[in-house]
Amino acid sequence: MTDSTGTATGPLDGVRVIDLSTVVMGPYAAQILGDLGADVIKIESPADTVRVGQYRTTPGMTPLNLNVNRNKRSVALNLKDEAEREQALKLIDTADVLITNMRPGALSRLGLNYADVAERNPRLVYAHAQGFRGDSDRAGNAAYDETVQASSGLVDVANRALGEPVYLPTIIGDKVSSLTIAYSVLAALVHRDRTGQGQQIEIPMTDTLLAFNLVEHLAGHTYEPAEGPTGFGLSMTKGHAAVRTKDGLACVIPYNPANFRDFFAAAGRPDLAADPRVNGDTIDRADNEWLTEQIAACAPALTTGEWAEVCAKHSIPMAPVLELDRAHEDPYVRDGHLLDTVEHPSEGAIRTVGIPVKFSATPGSIRRLAPLAGQDTAEVLAELN
Repeated sequence: MTDSTGTATGPLDGVRVIDLSTVVMGPYAAQILGDLGADVIKIESPADTVRVGQYRTTPGMTPLNLNVNRNKRSVALNLKDEAEREQALKLIDTADVLITNMRPGALSRLGLNYADVAERNPRLVYAHAQGFRGDSDRAGNAAYDETVQASSGLVDVANRALGEPVYLPTIIGDKVSSLTIAYSVLAALVHRDRTGQGQQIEIPMTDTLLAFNLVEHLAGHTYEPAEGPTGFGLSMTKGHAAVRTKDGLACVIPYNPANFRDFFAAAGRPDLAADPRVNGDTIDRADNEWLTEQIAACAPALTTGEWAEVCAKHSIPMAPVLELDRAHEDPYVRDGHLLDTVEHPSEGAIRTVGIPVKFSATPGSIRRLAPLAGQDTAEVLAELN
């Protein structure tokens, strides 16, 4: 829900964040902190790639920009200009948090590396995100989501499961790193409030996504020596996918023997319900591929709505496949305010993604929709005086 007054609300009310980042990873992390009540000031360079591309009425007001830069004030400063860089430093002096994904060399040339700003503001939490770890031989390499999916083993998993080295059709490396930035900043703020000391946080995208990927996919290599291959069995099963029902698509995931027996019975297949492979105490994961084939073969027996009733009755994990083009019509999405239509000052009616986390005492809010580039420069710089 939006709060048109601009009044800060949420658990981070009183925290100031300087967003000195571009594209998605840093800006999305800063937006999350803004949603939770922080005063986020985005220092924009003359050209940010997130503002390049499709727009409705105003140059720079792209869908991606609208989705990662709300709850922020935009200040346009050219950091290569000495006077404007000094204004940026004065803003950083007032901040609790700085988020940046500029390369280390550029930060050093601009006098904006951690040592430079910590000398002026020792309480600052300085979050620096980049593609690769700073002490590695790849430290200065350019990185995009696809390179991070490759270097974190995610492409290998896709290749083994699907027979093709595809990239996930979402910028998962950027967004997982955004979440990592957000929780790391919060942890550093707790430490700062206990000790008075700020610190630098390094968030390498590759390391972050590799750790994320290996939770289940380290598998048999968890042990030394290895007791089996890498790769989580169920996820790597051939045909592991949503299924076609009588009238659409659904995810139906029977998990235990009782789930399978109830599923097969509802599909009118008593022979499968009586099969020894689903009548023991557990499912033998060696049977995963066969079971997956049977689920796909049985699913067209009922409509998606009928499967929803059957699965709810028997506690079988199930969900209809959400079509993104119709997400705003979905009752779950609508009732949870996960997509709301709001009036943007320059763009008119737009849909905005809701805040997924609910706080009982200090709820977050959408107080400002994404600003025009530099629209708050005069207001914010006036506050310095």
